[in-house]
Amino acid sequence: MFEQVYLASGSPRRRELLDQIGVRYDVYPVDLDESYIWGESADEYVRRLAIGKAAAGWDQIEELKKTPFPVIGSDTSVVLDGQTLGKPEDKEHAIEMLEALSGNTHTVMSAVAMQFEDRVECQLSCTEVFFNPISNEQISRYWDTGEPADKAGAYGIQGFGAAFVKRIEGSYSGVVGLPLIETIALLERFNVSYWNR
Repeated sequence: MFEQVYLASGSPRRRELLDQIGVRYDVYPVDLDESYIWGESADEYVRRLAIGKAAAGWDQIEELKKTPFPVIGSDTSVVLDGQTLGKPEDKEHAIEMLEALSGNTHTVMSAVAMQFEDRVECQLSCTEVFFNPISNEQISRYWDTGEPADKAGAYGIQGFGAAFVKRIEGSYSGVVGLPLIETIALLERFNVSYWNR
């Protein structure tokens, strides 16, 4: 039984979700090229990035000669009408994305991967998110909070962006950035303890 994992992400939201289920971890963020490959579907994209992050994290702990524990990598994308919405480049881009999401339903895809030595497994979570209509004033005020700047789709469901969400069908934690049901399935397969106090 492994007593901890390495998290290949600097996301405070992913740390909070691991804390929520009592997983011990050390953080080793990785820098990965997140460019799309032509012809790649949204689910292929998030799976590839999650696996790539776990692999980069594993390489990092080997290079640093850390005690070997499984490495978690994860990636989340917002998909609207087949188009993947990443993090906004600037205010105008964020406004464009939020206007497109306003009053519509989109899909949030979150992949989580785990690697230990040569073994790699990946799980995918897909959640439908229903947005209320958003006024131009709300979009502008929301941008001013600073929250949308580093979020896929320019919103965070766990923060001020919750004000836009009418309902969801699927995994709340997946929308936040680390689907817990899928994560726990991987923890069990790799024999990692959770619910630690």
